[in-house]
This record gives sequence, C-alpha cells and structure tokens, in this order.
Amino acid sequence: EVQLVESGGGLVQAGGSLRLSCAVSGFPFDDYATTWFRQAPGKEREVLSREGLSCIRSSDGKIYYRDSVKGRFTISSDNAKNTVYLQMNSLKPEDTAVYYCAAVIGTCTLQPGVYEYWGQGTQVTVSS
Repeated sequence: EVQLVESGGGLVQAGGSLRLSCAVSGFPFDDYATTWFRQAPGKEREVLSREGLSCIRSSDGKIYYRDSVKGRFTISSDNAKNTVYLQMNSLKPEDTAVYYCAAVIGTCTLQPGVYEYWGQGTQVTVSS
C-alpha cells in the first residue's frame, strides 16, 4: 500500500520556522519525484488548486523551487529513511495553508495534476 504521511505542521509566528516531514512507503522511493504543495484557506479543495512549492528527485538529487519560496524554503531527502523534508524559514502569514506531499514516477514538476499519490496534509498557520 502506498502511503505518504506528512508531519511537522503547527502554529508559528511570522518570521519563525518549521520543518515538515513526508514519510513515504509502498513504492520505490528512488524512482519517484516527491513534491511539496500547499492549499491556501478559501481555495477550492481540489487537487488542481494546490500550489507546487518544491520538488526533489531522490535518484539524482535534482531540486526545483517555485520562485516565491526560493531562499526561504529548502527541500531535502533522507533516502535511508524514505523521507522528504521541507525546511521553511522566515514564514509569513500568507504561507498559512494545508501542506501536502505528493509523488509521481519520473521527472519533477510543480503541476499537481500529474501526481499519483498524495498525503493527507498538515496544517501550517503563521500568525502576524
């Protein structure tokens, strides 16, 4: 059974940091690209409404970021633990969202529509 389980969300003040984790099981981790998405409050709760933030392909370490989070968010993976992390620094109230990780075989993309597997999401709330 394929599972992606996010953790690490919570409430933080503006300027603070959080590290999200995505534990992956049930498929060959190295063959997949894993991406962090978020869905802001008020957005329709559909997969296609999710904003892709950062992707990592563990087989070769290629990493991609959305321009709006470059320099603040860092994606990494621990292949031994089949876990992908998202370190988020200098958080802003507009970063408040439900954060999801998702996986797709092959190449990184920040487009949500191609992703096969999704976690349940973890809430991040940034207070001003």
